[in-house]
Amino acid sequence: MSAKRRIVLVLGDQLGSTNPALEAADKSQDIVLMVETRGEAAHVPSHKQRIALFIAAMRHSARCFRRSGWALDYVDLDAGCSSLGEALMAAIERHDAGGVFVAEPGEWRVEAALRQTCAEARVELIVLDDPHFYLSRGEFSEWADGRRTLVMEQFYRAMRKRFDVLMENGDPVGGRWNFDRANRGAFGKGGPGRIPDPLRFEPDELTSGALEAVSRHFPDHPGSLRTFAWPVTGEQARLALEDFVSHRLARFGQRQDAMWSGEPFLYHSLLSAVMNLRLLDPRECVQSALTALRNGAAPLAAVEGFIRQILGWREFVRGVYWLLMPGYAERNGLQADQSLPSFFWDGKTEMNCLSQAIGQTLEYGYAHHIQRLMIIGNFALLTGLDPRKVCDWYLGIYVDAVEWVELPNTLGMALHADHGVVGTKPYAASANYIRRMSNYCTGCRYRSDRRSGSDACPFNFLYWDFLDRHRERFDGNHRMMLALKNLERIPETEMVALRDSAARFRTALK
Repeated sequence: MSAKRRIVLVLGDQLGSTNPALEAADKSQDIVLMVETRGEAAHVPSHKQRIALFIAAMRHSARCFRRSGWALDYVDLDAGCSSLGEALMAAIERHDAGGVFVAEPGEWRVEAALRQTCAEARVELIVLDDPHFYLSRGEFSEWADGRRTLVMEQFYRAMRKRFDVLMENGDPVGGRWNFDRANRGAFGKGGPGRIPDPLRFEPDELTSGALEAVSRHFPDHPGSLRTFAWPVTGEQARLALEDFVSHRLARFGQRQDAMWSGEPFLYHSLLSAVMNLRLLDPRECVQSALTALRNGAAPLAAVEGFIRQILGWREFVRGVYWLLMPGYAERNGLQADQSLPSFFWDGKTEMNCLSQAIGQTLEYGYAHHIQRLMIIGNFALLTGLDPRKVCDWYLGIYVDAVEWVELPNTLGMALHADHGVVGTKPYAASANYIRRMSNYCTGCRYRSDRRSGSDACPFNFLYWDFLDRHRERFDGNHRMMLALKNLERIPETEMVALRDSAARFRTALK
């Protein structure tokens, strides 16, 4: 008697050609299951483009599975499945399946739901290591074991050595591990000038169908679909990589922290979404950048900065996520509890920097890392917005967001709510930083050079109030010493006014 058919579950962020669940299965009898569910799309209030990107990429991958001879059970939105667990249970019963293969999901919640469903169905669930990443979960745990603190720079250097990237006779190429100081250039008063536009991918029939389905099923979700032009196949993802390396990588490093009104993309790669869907392998990105360096097409500082984001930061935050979940998501180290203001959903605020960053987020489902960290995240940190609500917003609003990467970046890096696991200091800044790195302050109704008065930039009084409220907590942090010394220089009479301005501002947020 032959063995029972097994289900190969392919999740929406597992669309690469090297899925270990496919490799472990028997194409002659096992069946691929792909599911579009309202529950996953609405687990957090997701941007329409985020939902559409997942669905369009899934539908293109499904077509490839059919063409390559796989039996495919594809459950679309019109089937009305409320959850992934419900859809899996129905498929197990429909196919009389004896087991389920799946590569490691990108969310602890999803993996827990799959385990519960298979336990209830009394079938075996086999969760396989994901070769998409340089390190497995276990290998990161081995690196972290026994360390008092987890420092990304130490991890990054270990990764460079282990995988022989930008190394020469055991030393870093160029004599330095990190060229971050060379990668903080602003544009100056003249602005960025003409920047090559990123490659756009006009929706084909499958993508257009996905856009129509999202419009029909999620009409009240945030964001717009009118600018949708993301790559949705492996071929398109590689074209996007080639476009970035050829036209923007050379200046990416120097300008990666800069911001400019009306310029949502600048020199950034826009590759995180396709990497996080597994349409593009991170090793391809690293090798393309190294080739550009060897050919003289991009300088070392730009290549190192790009590689650090992939080989260092991306691997680091994934390791932290799986090492500390599920309790990690509940951390609130600064005891913040303020609700999200309404302008997070419509971008309507007199603070020009936030209007720009959130406005483009709603338009494209995208903002680059400094906009996310030093504009939106900085505001959330200083104002004391509830970390759970902020993390849900980031997870739902950006097209590249999967929880393994979003949660440590938001909870740890932006909000400093994880007790200092990801960042050794809070990334708090006054309007000075925003004025230096952008032109957002020009024409804003607030004055970036004032910290008190009706026209003072809220970032200023919020910054000093934040330091004042948490001075005891940060007192032993050597990276906060200068900021705390500057706080001590402010006369108490002025501090009273700053505290009052911050309190009134937070109370007025709706």
